[in-house]
Amino acid sequence: MTNETDNFEYMRLAIEEAKKSLAIEEVPVGAVVVCEGEVVSAAFNTRETEKNAIRHAEVTAISRACEKLGGWRLHKCELYVTLEPCPMCAGAIVNSRIKRVVYGAKDTKAGAFGTVLDLNDFPLNHKPEIVSGVCEEECAALLSDFFKILRAKKNATKKAEIHTN
Repeated sequence: MTNETDNFEYMRLAIEEAKKSLAIEEVPVGAVVVCEGEVVSAAFNTRETEKNAIRHAEVTAISRACEKLGGWRLHKCELYVTLEPCPMCAGAIVNSRIKRVVYGAKDTKAGAFGTVLDLNDFPLNHKPEIVSGVCEEECAALLSDFFKILRAKKNATKKAEIHTN
């Protein structure tokens, strides 16, 4: 079983993935799939870059793990993600049979493992173990800093449009 030190180390890898999305001006979310102590895939958000609604870090990491492991059942795997999964990603987690999800920051707008809703409350055929709050402050800071910068850019654009009209 994974211990707290492992949780921290794997979440650090997910944070590094999130920073990759930040570098391309995507919402900074990173995900890592670990199978029996080995990192088998990692991904970051590319929804805006790829103009594709399903390019969330979790879905991409799950897809890559399936490819690497040669099957869709990831029942020996754990997913580390910097932000609580949304309903789409939670569905992918359930359908891929991931045994454990460890996330950092809560998602107060779309969190599907306890914050807005809890997919584990429904009578589905699989219920992953959920661990929340690992490196929560750092994960939340990445997100809040990103959105502050985004808002500042939008305000600057609005001001520039007002002055040119």
